[in-house]
Amino acid sequence: MPPTPSYVHGASATPLLGETVGELLDRVAARWPDRPALVVRQQGVRWTYRQFHAEVERVAAGLLALGLEPGDRVGIWAPNRAEWVVTQFAAPKAGLVLVNINPAYRSHELTYALNKVGCRALILPRAFKSSHYLEILASVRAELAGLRHVILLDDIAEPGTLRWSDIVADDASRATLAVVEKRLSFDDPANIQFTSGTTGAPKGATLTHHNIVNNGFFIGEAMRLTEVDRLCIPVPFYHCFGMVLGNLACVTHGACMVIPGEGFDPLATLETVAEERCTGLHGVPTMFIAELEHPRFGEFDLSSLRTGIMAGSPCPIEVTRRVVDEMHMAEVTIAYGMTETSPVSFQTVTDDPLELRVSTVGRVHPHVEVKVVDDVGHIVPRGETGELLTRGYSVMRGYWGDELATRTALDAARWMHTGDLATLDEDGYCRIVGRLKDMIIRGGENIYPREIEEFLYGHPDIQEVQVFGVPDPRLGEQVAAWVRLREGATLTEEAIREHCRRQLAYFKVPQHVRFVDAFPMTVTGKVQKYLMREAMIAELAGNATD
Repeated sequence: MPPTPSYVHGASATPLLGETVGELLDRVAARWPDRPALVVRQQGVRWTYRQFHAEVERVAAGLLALGLEPGDRVGIWAPNRAEWVVTQFAAPKAGLVLVNINPAYRSHELTYALNKVGCRALILPRAFKSSHYLEILASVRAELAGLRHVILLDDIAEPGTLRWSDIVADDASRATLAVVEKRLSFDDPANIQFTSGTTGAPKGATLTHHNIVNNGFFIGEAMRLTEVDRLCIPVPFYHCFGMVLGNLACVTHGACMVIPGEGFDPLATLETVAEERCTGLHGVPTMFIAELEHPRFGEFDLSSLRTGIMAGSPCPIEVTRRVVDEMHMAEVTIAYGMTETSPVSFQTVTDDPLELRVSTVGRVHPHVEVKVVDDVGHIVPRGETGELLTRGYSVMRGYWGDELATRTALDAARWMHTGDLATLDEDGYCRIVGRLKDMIIRGGENIYPREIEEFLYGHPDIQEVQVFGVPDPRLGEQVAAWVRLREGATLTEEAIREHCRRQLAYFKVPQHVRFVDAFPMTVTGKVQKYLMREAMIAELAGNATD
């Protein structure tokens, strides 16, 4: 018999949902109006689905009252809070496209993102942690020609801004909203999330209502979510993990979204799970490690937990065992995907054996096709390594305003090239074994070396730079930079880090900086990053034993 090809499609008796984000919320709120929908502890918010739906309707109509029109892009640059969740549903309900802006972005990244997709409005708080959003925005406002409305999440307005409470719906705007909703298609764009690639410049992955509604639904199905579940969501909303695996998985099943804080804090998360009697908890492995290792971990009754998702980077087997045993999450699932696929393509289910949940990323999602191919595009036999490609309802429309990048990622048959090396076994379980892309994953954050390199090339004292990842026991990987200075220039490692801190998100700042006279090269002049990585690993190991 010929070998089984590494191709599989996710068969399912459950059909895809043919709804927009607004229609989904209308249906769920009508079915479970008195069930809890959203709990945001730091803001004292406790809304039922009836109350949540009313707030979403107010904001959707209010955004239209500002003069925004269907198809306009609305950015949200904020940590996890109630207004983020409301905007997630209100913007697409009004036919607007929600643009997720990483709350750690600084001026360089913010300007690029807003201009790339032409944001007409931006929603932001005054500040969060070390980010003073209004100050950053003011420093680049002259460069944002298309930005018309700045909505401040604060009771006190600033010149040139509106407050959240100033978003007012009247009879006319509610009537406009009703007309707009009737004209929407579930194939319309609903969300733009920024991701990067080998070219370095962030690209706006454009996701439709159909993409994210259905992905959220089937994620929840794998977790066996119902209207009685309460999911603790400490992962960020700007990322698909929080927005789709968290919020949309809940809403598609009438479950309650429980938000423990604006940013991740292990103690607040443990307190929230215990006090709110959460049945599910999401996180990247480093979050679960921080919770398990917290000195007060033993004080909290976590017996209400049963499920959740661990994703974002490889899940260590011992950590997963402790999550199951000590956090009572016997039905924890593992998920794999990418922003461009809304995001999940593979997921374990609650009754998969633990050994498969820690050694694989599960089996393909319903209604999704995948194949593993060699370097000429031929499907390899089961068990052999190749690039993982995916196709189906979850694949993005494309990168906003970037046809070339879209054609590079999506071939003529609409297969999405993930850039990940994988194997499929005879039972359809997938193992991710490496990356074609030179991406770094630091604590669940995807970091693209070329973006940092291009930024550092702008420094007048830097001649050449190469950025790559090195293993880190706590975060999975850390950013390392090898720098060749211009003749006569003098810089310190800390000066380079400080230069990055001023304009790049904190997780992109190189932890390790080394000054070199040359880089290892092939005979054809290509830089060999793997040799730099090996040298850094050896150096760091030597330092650890000194």
